[in-house]
Amino acid sequence: MGVGGGFWEILKPYARNENFDFLQNKKVAVDLSYWIVQHETALKNKARNPHLRLTFFRTINLFSKLGAFPVFVTDGTPSPLKARARMERFYRLTGLDVRKVEDGVSVERNRAFQKCVRECVELLELLGIPVLKARCEAEELCAQLNSEGHVDACITADSDAFLYGAKCVIKCLRPSSKEPFECYYMSDLEAGLGLKQVHLVAISLLVGNDHDLGGVSGIGIETALRFVRMFPEEEILNRLHDIGNGDIPLFQIDSRSVGDCDLPNPNENSPKTKSPHCSYCGHPGSKRAHSKVACEHCVTSGKENCTQKPRGLNVDAPLALWKSKYLFPFQFTPYLFLTYNKTSVLIGQDRKIKEQKKHENWQLGVCRKISTEKNFPNDEIIEMYLKHKRGTFTDVEIPSLLWEEPKIESLIDFLGYHQHWDPSYIRQRMLPLLSTNYLRKMASNPTENLLLHGQYEFDSIQRVKIRYGQPCYLVTWRKNSPALGNVSYNIEPEQFDVQDEDVLELSEANDLLDEPDVPQILVDAGCSFLLTEENMELVRAAFPGKVEKYLHEKEIKELKSRKKKSSKKSEGEHDKFESPKSRGIQLSITEFYRSTKTFVQAKQEEDSAKLPENPQKGHAKEKRRMATANLSKSVRRRLLFD
Repeated sequence: MGVGGGFWEILKPYARNENFDFLQNKKVAVDLSYWIVQHETALKNKARNPHLRLTFFRTINLFSKLGAFPVFVTDGTPSPLKARARMERFYRLTGLDVRKVEDGVSVERNRAFQKCVRECVELLELLGIPVLKARCEAEELCAQLNSEGHVDACITADSDAFLYGAKCVIKCLRPSSKEPFECYYMSDLEAGLGLKQVHLVAISLLVGNDHDLGGVSGIGIETALRFVRMFPEEEILNRLHDIGNGDIPLFQIDSRSVGDCDLPNPNENSPKTKSPHCSYCGHPGSKRAHSKVACEHCVTSGKENCTQKPRGLNVDAPLALWKSKYLFPFQFTPYLFLTYNKTSVLIGQDRKIKEQKKHENWQLGVCRKISTEKNFPNDEIIEMYLKHKRGTFTDVEIPSLLWEEPKIESLIDFLGYHQHWDPSYIRQRMLPLLSTNYLRKMASNPTENLLLHGQYEFDSIQRVKIRYGQPCYLVTWRKNSPALGNVSYNIEPEQFDVQDEDVLELSEANDLLDEPDVPQILVDAGCSFLLTEENMELVRAAFPGKVEKYLHEKEIKELKSRKKKSSKKSEGEHDKFESPKSRGIQLSITEFYRSTKTFVQAKQEEDSAKLPENPQKGHAKEKRRMATANLSKSVRRRLLFD
């Protein structure tokens, strides 16, 4: 939808990849029709009423997990031009002749689709999310909200939002994915492509849009982009009107297409014909004349006849090539050098003239294609896109955007009827929305009201948890009564044992259902606790005392852990090096081995003293010592080991 011809591919290099914390505390306008179409594509025949299921879960994730303030916008009555374009698209898909489309087509939308929209609007109103209805197109009202500062971004895949004046557009957003999403800023498009809002409108007129699918025959997105960039924003529409009326102007050369270059001066004194050269010697003149009398260049070298030039010599070759590759028997005259310079200048000027002529022919070709289109450009389409820029934008009056408390009992009845869900299941899935809404109200206006109709209150911070690459607090909510009462949760207790790690990494499953995490339940000393994942800044703003207490306890715990590790390390080192013979005094390694050697040597001397003396044996030892003294050190080492 939107501008045709692969318009998004042109914009993609200028997209910013934003993380999910980008939407924290930001207001975003959501094109509800785009969400419903995406729901039908993802979950068709896989879930009951997929438009209600994904609207429910994605709204909760967008509100609680991403921390955004969503505003949903629905379509109004489409313009007759778009109704006809929609009918043409249907004829093309079904293989029918587009020329048979009647002018008086109905502007009413599909009844089944309108039923889905009404059901989603009822669900969003029960969730307390503001919903606005546009007079014509939803992306038009989204752009108005963004341009006037009511919201910070638009979530839509319709590129017409840029044509209506949107400043920030998020093309696709999946709350269940870790991958960053593409965010397009109009300021980046102006800086990178040199395109402003009027330029984009001109491109849509050339390549086609939701109100005119065909555009100009034979003009694609690359041609349209190059052509539109030739004119400033104030002139482009006037030029298109002139060309559409058959008035093809004489264009100046486009510096961005041809390059900055100086055009040749027609009054410059330059020869139009190339002077002849002798094919034998290579000097100016004819071969017939040089065969009779040697030319003046060969005469100066002391020869009577002309000297034959080397094989392969080109007179028009650069002078440096002549000197480096060929050994000439004649001298270079100023005439030859002047001829070489003029030839190189002429080649450069000729290239520039050809580029200019080529560009002018391309411009004329584009203008001829535009002039053959009837009723081009369509002023009704231009006024539709630019009425806000021109001060004639009179869409719905923007009311004050308020995010109210969800109507839980009505939601249970609504989802129970349409989705056949149990009340306990609905309460479980709504808990992230309720807790986030509660923390926001506590941050703005602290009260003593409890969560979930007075059943649960904020107890403490359990630990830090990494959720989709972003840290968050795992918060415990304590129930006043010792039992869960009439609220039943079909959750196995062993699935939610508290771990000792202070930071836990959450593994993500790419689920198309976008179903939020099931709340955790803990039972301790007869008290019931709920565990939810909350934004760290939001918890700090709502309960600064609880955060300070958690950080203090965490610091004490880390300090004790470090002391315990250091004490264990010192005890291990003491047990490792302490000897029972040291009698409480730890010896160094040199002292320990020195004392051992002394003890062994003393024992050997005592044993040798007890042995009887043998003079012959002593004489043999002395003789062996004298014999080995003359040997090398390596040989003596081998003898000792043998």
